[in-house]
Formats: sequence, structure tokens, C-alpha cells
Amino acid sequence: MKFGLMYSFVVPPDSGYTNLDAYREMDDLLPLAEELGFDAFHTTEHHFQFNGWAPSPLVVLAKAAGLTKRMRLVTNILIIPLYHPLRLAEDVATLDNLSEGRVTLGVSPGYVSEELAAFGVPSKERFGRYEEALDLMELAWKGEEFTWEGKYFQIPKAKVVPKPVQDRIPIWYGVSGPKLLQRAAERRVPVTASPRHTVDELVGHFEHYGDVAARIGYTPTERPIIREVFIAPTTSEAERLAGPAVTHLFSLYGKKSAQGERDLRNDRGELITDASMVDFRTFSSRYVIGDPQTAIQEIKKLQERVQPTELICRMQLPGIPTKDLERSIRLFAEEVMPAFNA
Repeated sequence: MKFGLMYSFVVPPDSGYTNLDAYREMDDLLPLAEELGFDAFHTTEHHFQFNGWAPSPLVVLAKAAGLTKRMRLVTNILIIPLYHPLRLAEDVATLDNLSEGRVTLGVSPGYVSEELAAFGVPSKERFGRYEEALDLMELAWKGEEFTWEGKYFQIPKAKVVPKPVQDRIPIWYGVSGPKLLQRAAERRVPVTASPRHTVDELVGHFEHYGDVAARIGYTPTERPIIREVFIAPTTSEAERLAGPAVTHLFSLYGKKSAQGERDLRNDRGELITDASMVDFRTFSSRYVIGDPQTAIQEIKKLQERVQPTELICRMQLPGIPTKDLERSIRLFAEEVMPAFNA
């Protein structure tokens, strides 16, 4: 199993920690993570949130490309309907050249109403725009002159230069609904599993996706999943540091669930109908927080149920001091990862 490191750059306003601090710590910690054996660096996308969230994942990955030599660079996820696909195709192709072919594009149609409204995207159009944009970009990345006459986009003539280094930019679908899981299988791309889902929910999602894939003769080779991960010498210390951070991180999911935009359920299966219901202990099946031995046990349980090919560790949690994050990265790489790489 591979291991990735995820940053979301979420910073609580009262933490004494700034967004600049979060970006600066990449300088030391990404080369360290690569040296210690992490396979990939992932970043997220959200807009207009009071606590940050990385709004420009491709810019973040461009910096990451200069700090690393080997790590795969992944948008996990990029909200496709917020972009013009031709401009996005150029930016991704440029990043693939800058990183010498290390880009993977995790994508989503989005769900946060404020984001879609601010960028002038009607919510009911987001799925159609999403699929059309992906089709357009895959054509553009061939590096040949093309035209496009679609429902949402019209391009009289264009040629993307430079073309990507990779023959095909890998695409992951960051989705969970039945129709989009089906579409991911039909497009023959992997699904990247959101950290907001319980293990039981993930099992159900991958079963549905796998059934569709089997019917069309597609065998997925990757099954990445995201989990909040934080390691300290003792579980009590890990929970003291990371518990409030996870609660804060899940606050956006809770708010959107309470507003009826995207369901979030606690570990008992109860729908979150009020943001005050969010607490890290009610989501214990969705994170790995503890000492190294506890982490090994929890990951083995996850491995048995979900069979991930990559565990993406969202370890840069809100308000965690850099020294504690560095210790967590080291402990995970030196004491947890060897149990899965033997």
C-alpha cells in the first residue's frame, strides 16, 4: 500500500497560526516527507471559507513540484465547473511539464452553493459542465488542433501548447453518488474516497462502482482513500492535539449537511442536521489518531474492509504546530509505514 500526504491549509482564526505559516512549512516538510518515503502530495480546493482551505490547488502543486523530485502531485479534489476547461487544460499541461510528468487530476462537480454562485455556475448545470469539461480537456491534451461545439463551451479553433509530458493525465473522480460512481466506472477512472464517509459507506460505494466496472470489463488498478491521520508518542497526546482540529475540519461538512446540500452522518448513521452536532468522537471511524501501534491496528482494519491501494493522510490539521506535524510525519513514516511495506 502506498501513502500520500495531504494539505488543506485550514487555519482556525484563533489558533495563533496564519495561512502564511501553513504555506511556509511546505518548504521543509515536503522534502522531508519525500525523503521518508511518502509517495504523493495531495491538496484540496474550497473557496471563501473563513478558515482558509486552499483555493488554488494548481498553484500549490506548482510550488510542491519545485520542492520534490519523485512525489506524485494530486489535486484531491479540483472543482471542475468553476473553471473554463481550455484555460484549465493549459494550466494542467504546464504543471505536468514543470513536474516532469507527476500530475494526477482528482476532480469533482462541487457541492458548496456559495462557491458555485460566486463563479456564476447554476447548481443544476454543474454535473453537465463537469462531464463536458473533462471530455474537452482530454481532447485538448492530445496536443493537436481541435474545435469544440458543446452545450456549455464553444471553441472555434485551439491547440494546447505545451502538451502534457504524460501520454494521458490520470484522472480520479472525487464522487460518492450512485450516478457519478457509475460515470467514473464508465470513464474508466479510479474513484478517490472522501474522508467524510464511514467505512460502511465506502464499502457500499466501491461495491456499486465495482459492479459497474465489471459489467463493462474495466478493472480499476487504484483505490485511494483519504483519512485524517495524526500520530504522537501516546494516543492521549495525539487526541489532545488532533481532536479539536478534526472537529474544526469537519465543520464545513456539518454546515453543508445542516443546510441540506450534502449529507454527513455520524458513526451511528444519524444525519447531521445542526452544525453543533459535529465532534471528533462522533466520527471515530473516519480518522487514524493515536500512537504508532494504534495506527497500525486501525489501518489494518481499514485495509481489510476497503482494500485501498493508497492511504492519503490528511495530517496537516487545523492549528497543529509545525513541530508536532513534523513529529507525526516522522513517526508515521518510521514506525507505521514499514508494517505495510514489508
